[in-house]
Amino acid sequence: MKKNIILFKNNLRVNDNPVLKAASFESLLLPVYIHDESYKTKKLGSASLYFLYHSLKSLSKSLDYKLQFFKGDTCQILTQLVKEHNIECIYVEEFFDREEIDFFDKLKSTLYKINVKLKIINSQLLWNPKNILKDDNTPYKVFSPFYKRKCIFITPEFPVGQVSELNFIDSKLYNDIDSLSLLSKYPWYKKFDQQYDISENGALDILSNFIIEKIHNYKVGRDYPGEYFNSKLSPFIRFGLLSINRIWHEVNSLPESPSRNHYLSELGWREFSYYQLYHFPEMAKKNLQNKFDNYEWENDMEYFEAWKMGNTGYPFVDAGMRELWKTGFMHNRLRMIVASFLVKNLQIDWRLGEEWFWDCLIDADYASNVAGWQWAAGTGVDAAPYFRIFNPILQGKKFDAEGKYIKTYIPEISSLDIKTLHEPWTQNHGLDYPKPIIDFKQSRNKALSLYSSL
Repeated sequence: MKKNIILFKNNLRVNDNPVLKAASFESLLLPVYIHDESYKTKKLGSASLYFLYHSLKSLSKSLDYKLQFFKGDTCQILTQLVKEHNIECIYVEEFFDREEIDFFDKLKSTLYKINVKLKIINSQLLWNPKNILKDDNTPYKVFSPFYKRKCIFITPEFPVGQVSELNFIDSKLYNDIDSLSLLSKYPWYKKFDQQYDISENGALDILSNFIIEKIHNYKVGRDYPGEYFNSKLSPFIRFGLLSINRIWHEVNSLPESPSRNHYLSELGWREFSYYQLYHFPEMAKKNLQNKFDNYEWENDMEYFEAWKMGNTGYPFVDAGMRELWKTGFMHNRLRMIVASFLVKNLQIDWRLGEEWFWDCLIDADYASNVAGWQWAAGTGVDAAPYFRIFNPILQGKKFDAEGKYIKTYIPEISSLDIKTLHEPWTQNHGLDYPKPIIDFKQSRNKALSLYSSL
């Protein structure tokens, strides 16, 4: 039988994995994970490393503990394994950010010299961004035509199911998972242990629960953070414990409804984020709208620290930031609100906010994180208009009218009556909660003036 290596990266599952299916066909398999950040500008954040660690443990169990762990130079390690086991082909998922693309192009050339093939298979996106262009062969810059005119008329590949049989190369276990040193010495993320079942079965249970109980009210319910109508699938999608194709087809098989269609469009936004990153790789670090390049951010670090720790004095903003710190997750509406507040009201560079999210989110996705922040800052393609500045007071009153979400994450003000809860500074309550660090109306007017002058 042929001998192949499957190199796991961000698709850490055995179900519905087209790379695994192709690699294992009539072959003996050596499953490998290499933690190599030497060629990456952006290292994984500590919350992501926590989720990665447990995802790899789940994958290892699913592979009958045959998964091989390495840390170091991918090219050197693979070359050594190829020679040791007479490997014919290495299979890996396709990547869509420039650093990964360039790296695997070089790896392919290196392997070619030793007569080993590198097979790259898309298992991360519903639609390959290189195949979707406007009629003039330029990339889309607006979501609606990207999604409505192209993507929804191209049916994504169906999930490939489970491989019926896996045959492994007889090999010693080179290293265990702890040799990767994924978990930092400061275990702030230990609080996550009781919150998540990080496994393929856990991901499938969440998907099933979402489809049975939540999706029917998704379009409306998703805006109310205290009601928990989010799918909560994002970290499992991020690390590939669940196939994006499976999610799409299971949801798409439901009777047509506004909620079903809206959720599918949210998957489309994820695709559009990767699409942007693929066609405009500079967006990872630079404003896509270069008129912002000379914008003078104030970057007040005291304000930034108050924002990070949820001590701005605006309860809806602070609840979102404290949810992030406590759970490694943040409700989708709050992500927009806290980003708008940081960039437009506090006048802090979106890249600082993006870095904080990158470190703290368990679902920190390279493309979605950057695209989301550029959208909120107004610096990206199809971005929020400069005059869209979320009012956290009105947002809280509208989407957390009874204060359920605020009281969950800011218990020190839970005794306030609902009229005061969203504006606690209006009452001399004597509670241990800060007064607003800025005047919202003044900061809004300042932002409008600065943005409109660009």
